[in-house]
Amino acid sequence: MSRLVYLDNAATTFPKPPTVLRKTNFCLKKYIGNASRSSHSLSRKTGEAIYETRQKIADLLSFDAPENICFTYNATYALNFAIKGFITEKCHVITSDFEHNSVIRPLEALVKRYGIEYTPINSADNTASELEKALRKDTKGIVISLASNVIGRSISLKTLSDFALSKGLFLIVDASQLIGHEEIKLKETPVSALCAPGHKALFGIQGSGFVLFKDNKRFETIIEGGSGSESISKFMPSYLPEGYEPGTLAAPSIISLGAGIDYIKMIGLDNIKRRLKYLSDMTFERLSTLKKIKLYDYGNGLISFGVPNVSSSKISELLDKDGICVRGGLHCAPSIHNVLGTTNYGLVRISFSYLNEKSDVENLYKSLKSILS
Repeated sequence: MSRLVYLDNAATTFPKPPTVLRKTNFCLKKYIGNASRSSHSLSRKTGEAIYETRQKIADLLSFDAPENICFTYNATYALNFAIKGFITEKCHVITSDFEHNSVIRPLEALVKRYGIEYTPINSADNTASELEKALRKDTKGIVISLASNVIGRSISLKTLSDFALSKGLFLIVDASQLIGHEEIKLKETPVSALCAPGHKALFGIQGSGFVLFKDNKRFETIIEGGSGSESISKFMPSYLPEGYEPGTLAAPSIISLGAGIDYIKMIGLDNIKRRLKYLSDMTFERLSTLKKIKLYDYGNGLISFGVPNVSSSKISELLDKDGICVRGGLHCAPSIHNVLGTTNYGLVRISFSYLNEKSDVENLYKSLKSILS
């Protein structure tokens, strides 16, 4: 096979659009100073480019306060900032049954620290009724992913936002698998905090992510260090974004994220959605003809399958020998595998980006057909 077939975009998109590579390379070659740490021209230029990315994220999400967007290294850091900022005592929160470990492990750390409790709702049932069933007198908030990274299942942000507002709950959402695929308008569906990586469907390079806070309020810090402002103080600044951005920011990654958003706007979210649906539908149709395969819910550019009594990692290794990159295993989300009964063998996950082609699906099908026979 002459062309590498990359189908692991739910982990990291590849290849990156040429415009992203050009802008990142230009930054590295021409003006990569240390933002907010010096007053010279390269530092100022880098700081301006970083702020432009804040503005681009705010515009993408219909959000009016770019200064409330704090950059992190990935969605995991962002979720830790948000979850541990909002939860500082024993309480109850609601989550889902398909959460990634970047949600579950911070919550479990708070179970150990404060004795908090959390209830996962059934993502396959009616979300509004599930939220009502999970609600308790001591419920303080919802910490939830908008879409699964294992199966093509998502939860309505409007339903979550309406419920949280009506009950006076905080709402922290992990948008890792939805942002860049679906339109998110925070003016219409406000959240307390939204967390996302830059290296997935936003097409940035690894090392970028962010947490967006509805209010300009800094909670207790998790990481402390240099901030470039209020240096005389022994504590982090009390305002955003500096209060959550200790140390040197990953400027090339952040700037690549901004370039990725530019690319999405150039292509159009509707066109991206159509491409992902086309590729997913075609894949489901083709793989349905392979009798040994068990397929699961698909959508949002993602489709997973298993082969009974065969390790998903083994299947992914054999596909890799044919130049096809997929992901086997539990995908850092054991919760949904417990629900599906796939913990022992895991699932093989295929995940598309806008840059995948019809030929990628055909090559995947031919390779799988050969492996299974």
